[in-house]
Amino acid sequence: MKTHHPIRNIIFDFGGVILDIDPVLTLNELKTLGVENLDIFQSREFQQDVMEKFERGVLTPEVFRDKVRDFVGIPLSDQDIDDAWNALLLDIPKERIKVLEDVKKHYPIFLLSNSNEIHYDVYVRDLQLRFGYREFDQLFTKAYFSFDLHMSKPNPEIFEFVMYQHKLKPSETLFVDDTLLHIEAAKSLGLKTFHLQKPTRVRDMFTDGILRTDLDIQ
Repeated sequence: MKTHHPIRNIIFDFGGVILDIDPVLTLNELKTLGVENLDIFQSREFQQDVMEKFERGVLTPEVFRDKVRDFVGIPLSDQDIDDAWNALLLDIPKERIKVLEDVKKHYPIFLLSNSNEIHYDVYVRDLQLRFGYREFDQLFTKAYFSFDLHMSKPNPEIFEFVMYQHKLKPSETLFVDDTLLHIEAAKSLGLKTFHLQKPTRVRDMFTDGILRTDLDIQ
C-alpha cells in the first residue's frame, strides 16, 4: 500500500474515540441518588486509590462498589452504582464500525483502552447485539483493555507491551487518543500520534479506509 505516511499500524483509544461518552451523565446520576459532594470523584485520593486501581484490575467490581459506598457515605445498591457508572457510556455510532472495517482492510488496527469490568460488560454486549461481533478481537486485529493487562495509560509499559506483542515499529505505528497525557506518553516512546479533538471524528481521519495525507500527525 502506498501512502504519503510511513504508517503501517494504527492503535486506537476507545472512550472518546470509538465509543462516545459523557462523564457528566454519571455525575448527574450520582446526584440523583443523593450524592452531594461530587468533587470527591475528581479528588487525587479517589482517582489514585480507587479509579486507577479499578482500571488496572487491581480492584474487583465488588471491592470497587464498596469503596464508592465508603467515599459517598450512602448505602447505594450494587445496581445503583453500576447504573450510575455506566450512565456516561453512550454508544458506538454505526458509521464508526464501518470506518473501522474499512481501515482494517489497509492496516493492522489495535484497541488500547483504559477501562474497567463494569463498563466492559456493557459495551461488549452492545457490540454483540448491535453489530454481531462476539468480542472486540473480531473487530480489531487485537483489543487490549487495562483491567485485563493490569497496566494502564499513560504508563509506558502498556505501550511497550502492545508493541512487543506484535513486533510493531514505533515510527510506523500511529496512536490515536483524545487525552493529551496519553498522546505525550506514546510520543515519548517514538510512536506517531494524532490527538483527536472535537469536532474532528475518527471518520474524518480516513478516505476509503486510508489515512488522509493532510492529518496533523506528530
